[in-house]
Amino acid sequence: MANTSLRTRFATGLILIALATALILALPTPLLAVLFGAVVLLGASEWAALIEMNRAVYVPLVGGGLAAGWLLVQDTGTTIGLLIVAVAVWMVGLFLVWRYPALPPWWRIRSVQALAGFLILVPAWAALVVLHSGRLLPEGSDGHHYTLFLMTLVWVADSAAFFAGRRFGKRRLAPHVSPAKTIEGLLGAVFATVLAALVGVWWLSIGMERGGMFVVLCVLTLLSSVLGDLMESVLKRTQGAKDSGTLLPGHGGVLDRIDSLTAASPVFVLGLVVLWSWTP
Repeated sequence: MANTSLRTRFATGLILIALATALILALPTPLLAVLFGAVVLLGASEWAALIEMNRAVYVPLVGGGLAAGWLLVQDTGTTIGLLIVAVAVWMVGLFLVWRYPALPPWWRIRSVQALAGFLILVPAWAALVVLHSGRLLPEGSDGHHYTLFLMTLVWVADSAAFFAGRRFGKRRLAPHVSPAKTIEGLLGAVFATVLAALVGVWWLSIGMERGGMFVVLCVLTLLSSVLGDLMESVLKRTQGAKDSGTLLPGHGGVLDRIDSLTAASPVFVLGLVVLWSWTP
């Protein structure tokens, strides 16, 4: 039974990776923004179900946020401000993960949970869209390749953590939040991330003078992706749910697949802004 579940998870993952790769490379940014928006709205629907909020109200609210986000990311200064807000929200998420199960009373308020979902999903979408457009990157950089690299980085780290954890895992990383995650799995993910980052230095033509900082950024992006996963686990445990949904065989719901990316994308994009503004 366990092997069957693993095969289903693996097959679904391969299909999603192949589809995402083709679309990221082939589609212009406006069309990809619509596609990413559809995924985010599916995630918003699952978030609404988890917090027992009316989906017919919550999903349009998030949709309105995406429309506003499209206007906001047309301006560089506003985009950077939005990314800073997103990173600040994830600092609150880190606090909640650290405190679990002794969560502050305000976290259990439905409107707070609804706002958290909005502030997680919309900026993550905006980060991916602006990254794909290449507007915050140096002239001549290909935002499509940067977006694919970010996706690949998250996929590689997630897979490395899964298999390293299964093979070597003994010490739990966050036993109250996600008992299956181990410190050994995280170390495996860090190792794989460093290797992927070194490939990225060559693939994205980062340059040796910024290569070290890029590797550090990739490791920070990995740690953020782990936080995204753990934060969704906090929400699910708060609501007594195992998965966010059942849409993806072997993977649960849409949120279960994009939770890492929701935290990783704003950190990665904001880090790139810092990286390329730095003069070696």
